[in-house]
Amino acid sequence: MKLYYDPRTVNCRKVVAGFQLMGADFESENIDYFTQGQQAPEYVAINPNAALPALVDGDLKLWESNAILQYAADKVDASSAYPQDLKVRADINRWLLWEASAWFPSCYVYLVENVVKPLLGAEPDQSVLDGEAERFHKLAGILDAQLAGKSFICTSEPTIADIAMAAPMHLHSHQKLPLEPHGNIRSWIARVEELPCWKNTDVAPLLGLG
Repeated sequence: MKLYYDPRTVNCRKVVAGFQLMGADFESENIDYFTQGQQAPEYVAINPNAALPALVDGDLKLWESNAILQYAADKVDASSAYPQDLKVRADINRWLLWEASAWFPSCYVYLVENVVKPLLGAEPDQSVLDGEAERFHKLAGILDAQLAGKSFICTSEPTIADIAMAAPMHLHSHQKLPLEPHGNIRSWIARVEELPCWKNTDVAPLLGLG
């Protein structure tokens, strides 16, 4: 498997951390997101969305970070990270879909305003943050309820659901995510941050964040 990625981006970190969690070996090809390397014709031939990451395995060209995690887990038989039990797997799949459709877009607002803009020398737009707050707290409340009495989202051990859900909030202190009312999320993300796969893929130093 060959992964085309930039380790500084949310979905690329997600995949690399997930691969480490499941013990999946891969070749790597670094694509510089900030110089728009993902728009190069040779990369667009792999992922016509011109988005990162993408995986090539033989004749398979696979994009969408959560699909990459699912494929790799099955390929290396990572039964802890992506259990075969039908109901457990359905639960994990549900959170992967929810992350992509709901959780990522909301967390991303805080990432852009409080991390990306300052890195580019721009000021956060407080009206944008204020406008996102209600949706964020609604979504965070759903996740917080799921985590009540649990160490991880779907099973007693971390799965690709935990990696996927943690990724959009991976710089939560710099993003200034309003997590104060959501104690279960705060406890859970602290556990994720203790995982070797998460520590090994820390993005903050790559972005010059203290």
